[in-house]
This record gives sequence, structure tokens and C-alpha cells, in this order.
Amino acid sequence: MDFLRSLGIAASGLRAQSGRMRVIAENVANADSVGEKPGADPYRRKIPTFGQHVDRELGASVVSLGRVARDQAPFRTRHDPGNPAADATGHVKLPNVNTLVETMDMREAQRSYEANLNIVTATRRMISRTLEILRA
Repeated sequence: MDFLRSLGIAASGLRAQSGRMRVIAENVANADSVGEKPGADPYRRKIPTFGQHVDRELGASVVSLGRVARDQAPFRTRHDPGNPAADATGHVKLPNVNTLVETMDMREAQRSYEANLNIVTATRRMISRTLEILRA
């Protein structure tokens, strides 16, 4: 039963980190987008959050991707009077996405994903070894 609990907990971590990576990828994909019309707000960075709940079937706490919040940081601006999204002063609002921060977040999510995957791999090896011992 502990093997199943380990697999369930690691699987919840895999799902949560996978969702986190999807949100980060969306942020990176929209890092250079601008508003549709002059003065319109561009894409606003999304921030993934995590939740924890007890899985009664597993008898353990598991993690899940929570609500995806919007970053309320101010937008960047660039002087580009030729841009169709420029306001009367020639400034264009750019998303509040910093690709360096997103890259670091993606790396952290990837490492957390790999750690959970290693738990699944180790648990599978332990199950296989246990079955080999029981057959002998």
C-alpha cells in the first residue's frame, strides 16, 4: 500500500508541475504581444499557485495546481509611434512578462518534475524487486 501512496503523491506532483510549465510557456509565448488598439492593455502575466488536499483513497496529502492568478505588476512601455497599438504620445504598452524570470521558473518547474519522476522510477524498481523476491 505504501508503494501506491508514493506513486500517487509523485503523480500529483507531476500533474502540478506540468500545469505550471504550461502557464509559464503561455507567458513566454505572449512576452512580446501588444494590445489590439491604442491604449489597450497587453497580455498580463499569469502566476500559477498550488493547493494541497487530502486524498482519502490514498490516505495522504497531495498537491494540485491551484488558481492561476494575474500578476498586477505594471506594464512595460516602449516608444514606438509607428506601432498600431501606440497611444497619443507614441508609447506602446508591453506585457509585464520578464523572460529571464520565466526561464528560471521553467527550470525550477522542470527540476521539480524530474524529482517526482525519479520517485516514480524508484518506486517502480522497488515494486519489481519486491516481486522478484516473492517469486524466489
